Amino acid sequence: MGKKVLVVGAGGFAGGFIVEEGLRRGYEVYAGVRESTSREYLTDSRIKFVTFDFDNPETLEESLQNGVPDGGKWDWIIYNLGATKALTFSDFSRINYEYLKEFLESLKRAGKVPEKFLMMSSLSVHGPRHEEDGEKFKESDIPSPNTRYGASKLKGEMLLQMENIPYIIFRPTGIYGPRDKDYFLMMQTISKGFDFSAGYKRQMLTFIYVEDLACGIYDALEKAPTGNVYLISEEKAYSQKEFRKMVAQALGRKHVFPFPVPLWGVKVVSAIAEKWGVARMKPSTLNRDKYNIMKQRNWDVDVSKAKRDFGFNPVVSLEEGVKKAVEWYKKENWL
Repeated sequence: MGKKVLVVGAGGFAGGFIVEEGLRRGYEVYAGVRESTSREYLTDSRIKFVTFDFDNPETLEESLQNGVPDGGKWDWIIYNLGATKALTFSDFSRINYEYLKEFLESLKRAGKVPEKFLMMSSLSVHGPRHEEDGEKFKESDIPSPNTRYGASKLKGEMLLQMENIPYIIFRPTGIYGPRDKDYFLMMQTISKGFDFSAGYKRQMLTFIYVEDLACGIYDALEKAPTGNVYLISEEKAYSQKEFRKMVAQALGRKHVFPFPVPLWGVKVVSAIAEKWGVARMKPSTLNRDKYNIMKQRNWDVDVSKAKRDFGFNPVVSLEEGVKKAVEWYKKENWL
């Protein structure tokens, strides 16, 4: 048998692809999910399930003890659990930090510390960098997050680095592909002939296709030394105009009206949308965190460390990935 791999947060957008890639490579894959998690994209009969209740941390140790038959343990754990939007910072901290803290403590008590523990973090932990010089983000940059999401992820990173656990941390840029709902909203707007962007100054964006991310995760687990942080992205950066053109071509739209909104306008709308979300007790996609992300002009990434350490080589360009995503959205009647 191959390695035993546990994917925590397997029910999320990227989680399903991470599970699928592990199966494709011949590993024994366990999907860590909540009782309420949809298993729509976790239908392969080879998948083994482990149910976690993070709101009742006293049950985590038992779930870990019973997760592998005959008292065994997982060789690798991929921790993909997290929240990208929430009503308050306390919610971000609870999900992106407290859940991780309880999970790591339960791992130790259960004697299930793996050979490698890969945590999915985010490029947002860096905050705005190189806005004027346009240089690429590097792992050596000192993190200075300006979002509640980024701060909570950095808090989780710092916790993991202080634990006696052989870790690898991934900081991916924007993840997209089939099943994604965030970039889908942008594509849906473009399908209607409009492209709303924040501010008038050129913004350079980076992306990683979800299947390339999944491949990179297993390449790192197979080859990378522990105790390292890696930035993950397609090597090329794209302007909003280039992205809009690729989406329009994939959708078969000849004309899309660019609609740049001044940053002050985006800020006002974001604040209103966030308050409306709080009133409904449902996090809004547009919020103050999202505003800080949208106003940032430079998201270019240096992935040379990942290339050197484990041969990271994303093969799906943005143009090809957008086509794949649009085809899926159309097939599933999302568009």
